[in-house]
Amino acid sequence: MRPRLTGAALVALSLVLVPGAVATAAPDPTASPPRWAEAFARQTLPPGDGWAADGVGTTGGAAATADQVHLVRTRAELVRALGGDNATNKSNDTPKVIVVDGTVDGFEADDGTLLDCTDLADPAYSLPAYLTAYDPAVWGRIPPSGALEAARVRSVSRQTRQTQINVGPNTTIVGLPAARLTGLTLMIDGADNVIVRNLTFDDARDCFPAWSPTDGDTGNWNSQYDQISVRRSEHVWVDHNTFTDGDNPDSAQPVHFGRPYQVHDGSLDITHTASLVTASWNRFVGRDKLMLIGSSNTVGPDVGRLRVTLHHNLFDRVLQRLPRVRFGQVDVYNNWYRLAGEGFAYAIGVGVQSAVYAENNHFTLGAGITAGDLLYDWGGTAVTTRGNWVRAHGGLPRPVDLVAAYNAAHDPGLDSDAGWTPRLRAGAVLPAPTVPLVVGALAGADRLPL
Repeated sequence: MRPRLTGAALVALSLVLVPGAVATAAPDPTASPPRWAEAFARQTLPPGDGWAADGVGTTGGAAATADQVHLVRTRAELVRALGGDNATNKSNDTPKVIVVDGTVDGFEADDGTLLDCTDLADPAYSLPAYLTAYDPAVWGRIPPSGALEAARVRSVSRQTRQTQINVGPNTTIVGLPAARLTGLTLMIDGADNVIVRNLTFDDARDCFPAWSPTDGDTGNWNSQYDQISVRRSEHVWVDHNTFTDGDNPDSAQPVHFGRPYQVHDGSLDITHTASLVTASWNRFVGRDKLMLIGSSNTVGPDVGRLRVTLHHNLFDRVLQRLPRVRFGQVDVYNNWYRLAGEGFAYAIGVGVQSAVYAENNHFTLGAGITAGDLLYDWGGTAVTTRGNWVRAHGGLPRPVDLVAAYNAAHDPGLDSDAGWTPRLRAGAVLPAPTVPLVVGALAGADRLPL
């Protein structure tokens, strides 16, 4: 464990290191958020603003009584504000408003010390032993099994209890300026009516990635933890947040078994029959896997679900799943895709029975990326694309028919009619040429007029 200085210790240290420093009181753990922050936190999704506005709309914790308005600065305080017991908080449907001040670290123990991966590992697990045991040259191309894999799974369970923070229905979580959630997953599972705004999420790292030798031609490492995961939930609004890997980017990870050691999963995954979600004005920076909508190709409960709106988001130097869609009617409009060349896979993944409607987005392409690379066929048949503009590397912006560009480079191609037209949009849809100016200035955390 690494010790974490408390507020009182920091004050004492400042008196030693800074001559003439004046002592100030440590933060009051029972303090309420400023009134302006509470007023902001009680805001609800505007009428008509995407799929989350359908039906009863999305209000989060706006109806919270005074005793359910919380200011939190630590993981323990966040868990208490959500109901008190991380194992059962997902069922706490009491309206609640939670305002985050500073950095909340998912690896922080209740006593304030910071844990690391070795603290969470099962005693029988170690990465060197895992790499030796399941090296494909020794183990072959079959899934790991046996005592060491079982120890890894137990380690994952220990990390899940620590870093996966369960959110219940009727909840709003917002950040004060510079608020950050690091090393954790907000799990919105079976929790209707949730709002998450003005937070920076970084480094939701997996200490114990799984080796999947049959994933692709050469195998892959797969991690478990998203930054926000929405499952079996409706009426969720994710607005004005920033998602990064912080100081632990995928590019810095080692290579094992010839594949990058993947310690991060998605930024915002919407799966397991979730629906009626609006993600607006978010900034996704320098990440690999971003947004998975629909978790399986199996035709079943997801049919008729997974209705999601993405608008005015900035996808900045990200590589894939922007989003990748199965089954859902997904409205993708007025987003800015600022894409770098190295490692880029695709932007919009057209999956099984998906119905994506992509309108008036702006794509700024790095070297080596063409308009024909922006769509990817994951077993789908059709996607509607209208009014989108592309600025190729070294070129000028111009309108591009994304389906025609894809079909010119791929066989078989995609049909250009996804079979529906969005009806839930708040305000006028911007012309695509103006999207970089507006989205670049306003998307992400700390860009709201708080």
